[in-house]
Amino acid sequence: MSKAYEQLTTYLERAQAFQTAMVLFEWDNETLAPKEAGPYTSRMIGAISGEYYRVITDKEFKRFIEACKKDKSLSETEAAIVREAGEELEKLDCIPAEEYREFAQLCSESTRVWAKARKEKDFDAFVPTLKKVLDYQKRFASYRAKEGQKLYNVMLDTYEKGFDMETLDKFFAVLKEQLVPFLKKLMDSGVSIDDSFLTGDYPEEKQEEIGKYLAEYVGFDFNKGVMAVSAHPFTTNLHNHDVRITTAYNNHVDDSIFSVIHESGHGIYEMGIPDELTQTLVGQGTSMGMHESQSRFFENIIGRSQAFWKPVYPKLQEVFPGQLGDVSLEQFVKGINKVTPSLIRTQADEMTYSLHVLIRYEIEKMLVEEDLDVEKLPEVWADKYEEYLGVRPKDVAEGVLQDIHWSQGSFGYFPSYALGSAFGAQLYTYMKKHMDFEGLLETGKAGIRVIREFLRENIHQYGKLKTSRQILKDVTGEDFNPQYYVDYLVEKYSNVYGI
Repeated sequence: MSKAYEQLTTYLERAQAFQTAMVLFEWDNETLAPKEAGPYTSRMIGAISGEYYRVITDKEFKRFIEACKKDKSLSETEAAIVREAGEELEKLDCIPAEEYREFAQLCSESTRVWAKARKEKDFDAFVPTLKKVLDYQKRFASYRAKEGQKLYNVMLDTYEKGFDMETLDKFFAVLKEQLVPFLKKLMDSGVSIDDSFLTGDYPEEKQEEIGKYLAEYVGFDFNKGVMAVSAHPFTTNLHNHDVRITTAYNNHVDDSIFSVIHESGHGIYEMGIPDELTQTLVGQGTSMGMHESQSRFFENIIGRSQAFWKPVYPKLQEVFPGQLGDVSLEQFVKGINKVTPSLIRTQADEMTYSLHVLIRYEIEKMLVEEDLDVEKLPEVWADKYEEYLGVRPKDVAEGVLQDIHWSQGSFGYFPSYALGSAFGAQLYTYMKKHMDFEGLLETGKAGIRVIREFLRENIHQYGKLKTSRQILKDVTGEDFNPQYYVDYLVEKYSNVYGI
């Protein structure tokens, strides 16, 4: 290890410590913190983010990065850490310190303003705060933009390198051109699927019991992780031995079941990061899109298949005998795959899910590149839902206020959800050619372990050493190809609906 790299790591450890503290505050805010703690906690988050900023933009930190970039003796991992450190420096160094701290504090406060506005179905109450968040993000993007680079492309690059508007426009065009007509074909087929048994009296303590069972069943290690309750299910981690997931409960049991399996997929990815990478800048999932590929792979490709439920369904009936005792496995699997154009993204069926993301992508482009008036968002949102899904929200809670992301400043994040689904389908197509995928699922935990190990060896263990596109090419031999996703959905739902 060179002297410059050794000195750089001392700065990185301090930065990691501040980041870890902020993650803990985020976890606490969303799970156990009392309501009145918010404004006081926000000040501390602002202070900690300011310290993080100071570490990253310190002149000595810059000097060590430049020295390390010239060092040819660094290992592949060390060189990747230096690369990521350089990118983080480039991202922050152009932002004035006071603005960076103010924005961190604003986002902490903004999420509470959003939550209250959603609860009270009052978009006007959120407008001033949302305008501030958006203005900050556009300003920060303008600081970072290279000559001629669009602001929204700067934001997109934060979450998925190599996927700009030109690439995403083509991707979503494929979905729009092929999935919207196919959805209409399904809806006009006259086929009726009963899923009424998924709604009813499902006690929360029983939902928690089956949730923990399923999380452990798919491979979430509770010696390294915990599960809690939050308004919006999410996953976070301090390192690969402390991974935290949440879920939410209501009278739709499939909501909690699949949010747990989804978040477990995220958690398994983080737990699969090697010890030598964790707590470094490359010790996390390579991108939001690849992260979503793993969560949606477990939730949908594994979790909504009949092969998965064949060995597990008796346990579900045991926990809910009155609700599911008379529902056959075949009925249950059809029910959890029913296609119903709906309003809420997190409750959307697998078939229509990416159309929810398409709507958000188009609106974000309008906000960032066309300066759409924030006050017009509810109407624009409702119009697009009516156009693509044939439904219209009756209020802002089931419309524009349903997602937390914009309150957190996460503009450019949403496309990752659809990309993740497409990445997962491409990986699944390849895996089916090289293993008896459904046969493995039918064998239970041992079979899932084989699938999970394939994902660990080919994706998880690399952390951020590779990009999403590099992973796809190395695993499947091809660059990203969205047609696999469309073909997967058309084949699956043609079978479900018998058309």
